[in-house]
Amino acid sequence: MPSQRMLRKYAKLAVCVGANVRKNQPLLISASVETKDFVRLCVEEGYKAGASMVSVRWLDQMVSHTNFKYASVDVLSEIPSYIVDQMKFYIDKGYAAISISADTPGVMADIDPLKMQKVGMATGKALKFYSEHMMGNRTQWCVISVPTEGWAKKVFPNERASKAVDKLWDAILSAVRVTKDNDPVKEWKAHNEILHKHNEMLNNYNFKALKFKNGKGTDLTVGLVKNHVWAGGNEKSTKGIVFNPNLPTEESFTMPEKKGVNGTVYATKPLNYNGALIEDFWLTFKDGKVVDFDAKTSKEALASLVNYDDGSCYLGEVALISHDSPISNSNILFFNTLFDENASCHLALGRAYPMNVKGGNSMSQEQLDAAGANNSMTHNDFMFGSADMNIVGITHEGNEVVVFKNGNFVF
Repeated sequence: MPSQRMLRKYAKLAVCVGANVRKNQPLLISASVETKDFVRLCVEEGYKAGASMVSVRWLDQMVSHTNFKYASVDVLSEIPSYIVDQMKFYIDKGYAAISISADTPGVMADIDPLKMQKVGMATGKALKFYSEHMMGNRTQWCVISVPTEGWAKKVFPNERASKAVDKLWDAILSAVRVTKDNDPVKEWKAHNEILHKHNEMLNNYNFKALKFKNGKGTDLTVGLVKNHVWAGGNEKSTKGIVFNPNLPTEESFTMPEKKGVNGTVYATKPLNYNGALIEDFWLTFKDGKVVDFDAKTSKEALASLVNYDDGSCYLGEVALISHDSPISNSNILFFNTLFDENASCHLALGRAYPMNVKGGNSMSQEQLDAAGANNSMTHNDFMFGSADMNIVGITHEGNEVVVFKNGNFVF
């Protein structure tokens, strides 16, 4: 177990660099009950940063599993009005938000994916306003992770539980640049500057499309929306407050043109979706839409994702990450998208981030639709980068520019 000093440095990083809580601003922390000790540190750091109020929404994946096992779809799909009112309250009061991702991979493997899909859609419809608020950067938000025993044993199956948790802590703290002697706030300032340089170069090229190829079988062309914006690292809320939405992050990402994706992509890492582990899967796109797919395991879960709603079979994000990067070089498969997506180029099925098109955060949904942005109640990343990935950018003049060679940026 890390020292209290290390844990407190991580909590302060999440509050002050991730969510960047402002003086007299309230803060919401959403977290598993298994992470309670770390959450208490975050609450204290929130107040030290000047938060007027720190509220905690406790989650319990094992209780959720039991609910899905025994309760009916109709009961689970009835979202209480007090939950809707609660989320509206957080928006109205201007809360910043921290979410602590700590799911146990595969815990929902015995639950009917269709049942989970129906409940997820009901929840998504009821709370769509909240997801749009967050994805539109109308406040500061941040996603981090803390080890749980079930997750750690999945990552390090040959270790006893306590040792597995310790090793996962070490891997997480390394990924978020927290060490015994450093100043992680200063480290993240330097790291954000590197990511911004990649974004600037990609934005200057203003590619019409990207072509991806590797030895695994990926042969995919991803069209990009007109006036797209590459982003990554820290961002600005619509109120002008800088924050880091993901700790860790290594990506530069932008918006695909909804109907401009063609070809086949092979995943290079498993996807932990709704507690089911989807492994060795591929997707074929035509005019932006998934028209065929398969998976070695949990194909039903993949089907429920692709068919979640009208937009879940289209892409909402394309992200570039060099294979030679810290999380990739750790050679650890985290079974957690927050980490695994930052070890590999990835795509996301579902909703696009409005910020990835010029003026997008102030656009209506109709304007975003017209710009070519995908709209969905879900957004799920999957990894397809590899050591032999080659990426070519196609300019609007038809010229080809090498962006990646053998898995890494060439600039």
